[in-house]
Amino acid sequence: MTYNKEAYYGHINTRGWSLYIAATDKGLCFVGSQNEDLDEMKDWFAKKRPKATLVEDWDKVATYEKELVEYFNGERQSFDLPVDFIGTNFQEAIWTELQNIPYGEKRTYTDIAKNIDRPSSVRAVGTAIGANPVMIVVPCHRVVGKNGKMTGFRGGIPMKESLLGLESS
Repeated sequence: MTYNKEAYYGHINTRGWSLYIAATDKGLCFVGSQNEDLDEMKDWFAKKRPKATLVEDWDKVATYEKELVEYFNGERQSFDLPVDFIGTNFQEAIWTELQNIPYGEKRTYTDIAKNIDRPSSVRAVGTAIGANPVMIVVPCHRVVGKNGKMTGFRGGIPMKESLLGLESS
């Protein structure tokens, strides 16, 4: 597992959305949860990218901030920015598949497992989705239980419901 030594971060606060984002020179590597504080972001980095140095730098994250603000404003339905996620091959396959879910649509964990040709790996799919470091851009909020029920989400069910509500309006 190799990754950039520096991760640049900034804070977005728009239309009731307040979250931290971070990027490396390769792309967006972290989107925080609604109202998550700086210490929580630092804790995530300490666990997931322990060798990374966090540097506050709005110039380095401005492009990512712009696209996310456009999304929150209802002006953007897909993202054109690069992502720099690090996980196992299985996790990265799941996160890549999540990016194929169209704006305003939902898929089930079973759908995702079938789409990556691992139909019996539904629980592992759920675990991989829960480890997604780039929420919203890699739209794990669009995955629901088989019965359509809202299920686990790193940002919490209210955030998941808000994101789905934003996409359905």
